[in-house]
Amino acid sequence: MTEISRRELLAMAGLLVAGGSEAAGGPRKVLRIAFSTAETGFDPAQVSDLYSRSVTPHIFEGLYRYDHLFRPFKLRPQTAAAMPEISADFRTWTFRLRPGIFFSEDPAFGGKRRELTAQDYVYSWQRLVDPAVKSPTFSEILEQGIVGLEAARAKAADNKLPFDYDAPIEGLRALDRHTLQVKLQEPRPRFIEIIAQGDLYGAVAREVVEAAGSDIAGRPVGTGPYMLKEWRRSSFIALERNPGYREDLYDEQPAEDDAEGQALLARFKGRRLPMIDRVEISIIDEDQPRWLAFLNRQIDMVEVPLNFAGQAVPNGKLAPNLAKQGVQLRRVVAPDMTFTYFNMDDPTVGGYTPEKVALRRAIGLAMNVPREIETMRRGQAIQAQAGLPPHTYGYDPSLKTENGDYDPARAKALLDLFGYRDSNGDGWREMPDGRPLLLKMGSTPDQLTRQLNEIMEKSMSAVGLRMGFEVAQWPEHLKAARAGKLMMWYLGVTASQPDGQDFISNMYSPQIGGQNYARFRNEAYDRIFSRMSFLPDGDERLRLFREEIEYQLAYMPYKIHVHRVINSLMHAGVSGYRKPLFGTSWWAYVDREPPA
Repeated sequence: MTEISRRELLAMAGLLVAGGSEAAGGPRKVLRIAFSTAETGFDPAQVSDLYSRSVTPHIFEGLYRYDHLFRPFKLRPQTAAAMPEISADFRTWTFRLRPGIFFSEDPAFGGKRRELTAQDYVYSWQRLVDPAVKSPTFSEILEQGIVGLEAARAKAADNKLPFDYDAPIEGLRALDRHTLQVKLQEPRPRFIEIIAQGDLYGAVAREVVEAAGSDIAGRPVGTGPYMLKEWRRSSFIALERNPGYREDLYDEQPAEDDAEGQALLARFKGRRLPMIDRVEISIIDEDQPRWLAFLNRQIDMVEVPLNFAGQAVPNGKLAPNLAKQGVQLRRVVAPDMTFTYFNMDDPTVGGYTPEKVALRRAIGLAMNVPREIETMRRGQAIQAQAGLPPHTYGYDPSLKTENGDYDPARAKALLDLFGYRDSNGDGWREMPDGRPLLLKMGSTPDQLTRQLNEIMEKSMSAVGLRMGFEVAQWPEHLKAARAGKLMMWYLGVTASQPDGQDFISNMYSPQIGGQNYARFRNEAYDRIFSRMSFLPDGDERLRLFREEIEYQLAYMPYKIHVHRVINSLMHAGVSGYRKPLFGTSWWAYVDREPPA
């Protein structure tokens, strides 16, 4: 039996077991979906991967959320009673919470209902900077300049002491039970976009965190519409309706000229949320079993695997055989990007000297991204020109740069010019000092990555560069990447907020160990990045975006590959779905009629 067929059988068996709850008398409305990559956990302070972050905003709630129907985006109060009160200089933000919001049940509450308070947000955001938590989000919140927060972190880190959660922080205070005030050192006009990420900035309860200890990733207790019911790591996740969830009625606000959005509003307005009783998620990392699971109606929705795009959406249109079955298509150019990063601390591809920059630029020019789009992605992507995705502020659809070039001849010329030649006649280029040159790229054991590896290996071979791959599961590679232990790795990232600055933080030095996978350091870049944070949107800020892009092109710590086209398919009976452009919270806004 082949490896693929074993995987298929195991995946199918897992789906059949997972799908048995309804037949056994479980919830009436069950939405079954699949992730292509395993989750890492459900503690908002410790997650960063897309798949975990697709679960957490359905359990935890931020002060604000993105409207499910409005495009490109509209912020709405979630646990807040209204939009924030903001000082004229954008330095003082006051948030008033809605009374009567409660956490889901947990033994840590001693059998009593536990109301959400302003202090819960204080505690939750403190956890993000607690050195012991090792949150990948710590640099993002520190960059906001909350008065006293960095000093509190430094006190714990420098003195190797436990973080003092009871010590007052001037810029992060609960003024009363339902009023939170944040004071910032500098103007932050887009602070609300940061904290609207409920998957990261949602409120947790201190009692639960302390009771759970090291098991907190598997004990998520929030105020959201769903609760974690089952979890088999890297295999199966089930969430069920939170029975204590407040009365929350469907009242989305699409644009007036949005016919589809207005139709959805007319259909669902006034319905109590969530409409789905249970969400079941199977982890199926191979394309074929995931696609078969959809065709066999073992999952209700799927983002079309690239290997099957020609069958499902030929020429970007839903295949007639699927349309006859009532399958629905939602197609969108995602606010995302894929990229290969180069570890700037690595002795082979890292460094800032001209010959190191030339090597990275040559590798970027040699990467056959057009081939990647044509074969691996089946045409379901567009070439990226810089590290900003569509739909985000700062993105320029007319921009054309070297990042978008595929030019092996120019790559060879660069390598020759800076001394990367085949000095021993073995057919492979050596380092300028004659040492062997081997490019080592992180890889995961899935079909899509194997296709990418083949393209990469052929691309590098065509210019005389030898390439190898280090294979491990995605969570293990993520840990290694953050620790600076991988030379190169191919990743994708999706927008969680509409401002493009979140993406160019991948070269901001305080983000090393977080989103700055390349471990890039440049004081001038950091100064520009910081200045952008203080400016309101406008011409000056857009000019600074272009300057940051020029640093990426000049030093090439990242080769940006593509922006993906996402084709989401749903079986008949699933209604109300719109793929979020920002954020990952949508399960509460869809309906799933039971099978006839």
